[in-house]
Amino acid sequence: MASPSPLSARELKARLDAGEPLQLVDVREPMELELARLAQPVIHLPMGSSQEWIEQLPALLNPEQPVVVLCHAGVRSWQFGCWLMEAQGYGQVWNLQGGIDAWSVEVDAAVPRY
Repeated sequence: MASPSPLSARELKARLDAGEPLQLVDVREPMELELARLAQPVIHLPMGSSQEWIEQLPALLNPEQPVVVLCHAGVRSWQFGCWLMEAQGYGQVWNLQGGIDAWSVEVDAAVPRY
């Protein structure tokens, strides 16, 4: 079973600061995104409304570029990352450990916790 590699919030920050071409995918629901979000642009693919975006996935997410998936605590993003790798054939997938909550605690306290 393929699963995404773990990535800490600090490691993600370092990669973003280094200018790595990462595709950040946020799988939280729209209401959660309004509560707390990264300053960086994200591709918003809420798991609860996958029927609305699933057919456009190849146009929304480049399978040749690394993908970092995030959610609130890291569980939904891990599930999504596994699905991307197993069902969609994406190769370079990381899961933000601890999700946006870890980002708030470890990297940017300006991001609200909920």
